Amino acid sequence: MVKGTFLVSPPDVENSRRLSFIEGFSPIPTLKLPFKSIVIASTTDLYASIKRAKEFAQNWGSEFVNVGDKGHINATTNLGNWEEGQNLLDKFIRKE
Repeated sequence: MVKGTFLVSPPDVENSRRLSFIEGFSPIPTLKLPFKSIVIASTTDLYASIKRAKEFAQNWGSEFVNVGDKGHINATTNLGNWEEGQNLLDKFIRKE
């Protein structure tokens, strides 16, 4: 059973030309998720605009957090341990 989902930098596979090689993830679902969720997004993500990430969150019924200028948040972003992200995850887990 899924209790929640913590979505960090979800890519916009429908509109990003950089992701044109990705298949099978389109169309992006627009239905509200049946469990708690949060979308974490950056204002400088190469794979999804902040506007589009906020749209994902609204469609999915997710909490939305704009973490500012972080690029596409992944292991190669050089955020290290990324304490801010860990704090957001801890807060999300405690909200059960």
